[in-house]
Amino acid sequence: MDYQIIATLGPGSNSESIWERMLQAGVTGFRVNTCHLSLPRLEAWIERLGTFLVPQNPRPALVLDLQGSKWRLGQFPAFDLAEGQEVRLVCAASAEAPNVIPVPHPDFFQAASLSSAEIVLNDGRIRFRLESRAGNSLIARVVAGGPILPQKGITYTASTYRQERLSETDRTILDRTHGTEGIRYALSYVKDADEMAHYRALIGASAYLIGKVERQPAVDETIEIAASAEEIWLCRGDLGAELGERGMAVSAHRFSERVARVPVPVLLAGQVLEHMTEHPAPTRSEVCQMYDALKRGYQGFVLSDETAIGRYPVESCRIAALFR
Repeated sequence: MDYQIIATLGPGSNSESIWERMLQAGVTGFRVNTCHLSLPRLEAWIERLGTFLVPQNPRPALVLDLQGSKWRLGQFPAFDLAEGQEVRLVCAASAEAPNVIPVPHPDFFQAASLSSAEIVLNDGRIRFRLESRAGNSLIARVVAGGPILPQKGITYTASTYRQERLSETDRTILDRTHGTEGIRYALSYVKDADEMAHYRALIGASAYLIGKVERQPAVDETIEIAASAEEIWLCRGDLGAELGERGMAVSAHRFSERVARVPVPVLLAGQVLEHMTEHPAPTRSEVCQMYDALKRGYQGFVLSDETAIGRYPVESCRIAALFR
């Protein structure tokens, strides 16, 4: 079988020698999550990767993952959250006070009264229970704790309210990179076909656009979204944060039943080989899941933590290419 393998780059894969070994292991493209980088650092990554990719034949894709309408935390000193702890979420780009978490999205606070009382962060690994709201400030109680880091995703479970638009940073990235050879744009948290069509009109007919499916309306309208995209990614991490584990499993299963009908390539993303973030070999269930996905019609995989921060980035790519 021939299929794509997109490897996310980060601290665990920050050298040309690792990139070369990834390509030898079967990688067909690299992904950079722009949300975790300042513009100067992103431009440095693009320059380094461009120099590396030019002589490669065939030339791998370079995917820039844009934030879109996804909510993310602002900047603050990393700390650990304990079950039962009270925290305050504020509408700000940064914060320094203890137990204060900045969320630089006014619509996140507007959505509080229209959403569930459960707030989830970092693909559902951390959970809060909303207790009260006062303007652009929320008081919440930690239900499931752990380390909390800046720039991680945050949402309400079963929420439908969100302002669908590109951030100013996204627009700057597009202005500075549009027309650069080999670059593709992955658009996060696309709600429906109308939003994807808006991005197509905004960015232009010549751009290679990837619609990231991570919300229920997008699952329902995937075929229509594909009319404005060159590629679709099913992103189970954020889909699970939106719908909960059971809802995500049901939604992903239904999506997979009709994936072969989508008229553009569909890639599977989100904890494809999560075990290999810390271990040199995958679980048997991960290997079976990859094979089943390919037989259903998926045309590749997107590796995230496995290659961005994992201990075995090259080995993860080699396992992802197991069924070539």
